Amino acid sequence: MRVTQSMLSNNMLRNLSTSYNKMGKLQNQLNTGKKVNRPSDDPVVAMKGIGFRHQVAKIEQFQRNIGSVHNWLDSTDSALDGSGQVLNRARELMVNAPTDSMTYDDRQKIVQELKQLRESMHDMANTKVGDKYLFSGTKTGSPLYANENVDGKYTAVPNTDPQKYVLNGTPENGVLREVKLEVFDGVELQVNTNGHDLFKDIDARFDAMIQQLEDPNQQADLDAHITSLDEALDLVLEARAVVGSRQNRADLMENRLEIQQMAAKKQMSQNEDIDYEVVITDLMTQESIHRAALSIGARIIQPTLVDFLR
Repeated sequence: MRVTQSMLSNNMLRNLSTSYNKMGKLQNQLNTGKKVNRPSDDPVVAMKGIGFRHQVAKIEQFQRNIGSVHNWLDSTDSALDGSGQVLNRARELMVNAPTDSMTYDDRQKIVQELKQLRESMHDMANTKVGDKYLFSGTKTGSPLYANENVDGKYTAVPNTDPQKYVLNGTPENGVLREVKLEVFDGVELQVNTNGHDLFKDIDARFDAMIQQLEDPNQQADLDAHITSLDEALDLVLEARAVVGSRQNRADLMENRLEIQQMAAKKQMSQNEDIDYEVVITDLMTQESIHRAALSIGARIIQPTLVDFLR
């Protein structure tokens, strides 16, 4: 095969263009710090990168969910702590109520404070996180206790005892309504507390105390309410213990997510990020090769007979 000058020139130009492309790719890698700047650079790395980024994004969403879990549980614990303080105050009042020095009028003053304490308990039951009520089950948009007040009584609703407080979040078909947040693949944490049963029980105890103190003919055996309040305090403490166990589990899950996030980001970095020392070395080598190609090209394109014609 006869090799012509044009063939040599075309091959030289093609090789120089290839050399420029290689240097351009290495320069882009140094500028961006990534091995792949478009899928065509390396489809396998690009596909793996999409998978790793999806994994990291999912873990970040779980971490946001964990933040919401902490918010719910911390607010619930704070509300239950306030409920315990209300019950302790009610117990102090009932310790004084049975004493012989207490007159009926004095006990009516205790009744007024007990009513205010019951209102405070309702406020605790209607605690919100953002725009969501903590103790209303899945009815997070509705308060556990109704806001309307008619003749000193909370509004009654159908199928409930007359003049009783409106309670949401009740069990349906024997199944408690739970609010859960997903914190890992297939792992959900319950963030709400069954406020319906707890506060309904406490309400009944307050009602019993107030009714007996208001009746002048029923002033005996008031000591029994002290035991009743102790039982209510135990219920609140049990609820706080459950919340505390969930908080501990949420902390463990948060640590696990941090480890998972670090591992996922490490894998993503190993897949996508360049080794600067290696790329700089490759670029310097490619520059040397390119200079050599230019030097050789200058020798290939020799003067022809046309250059000597005048």
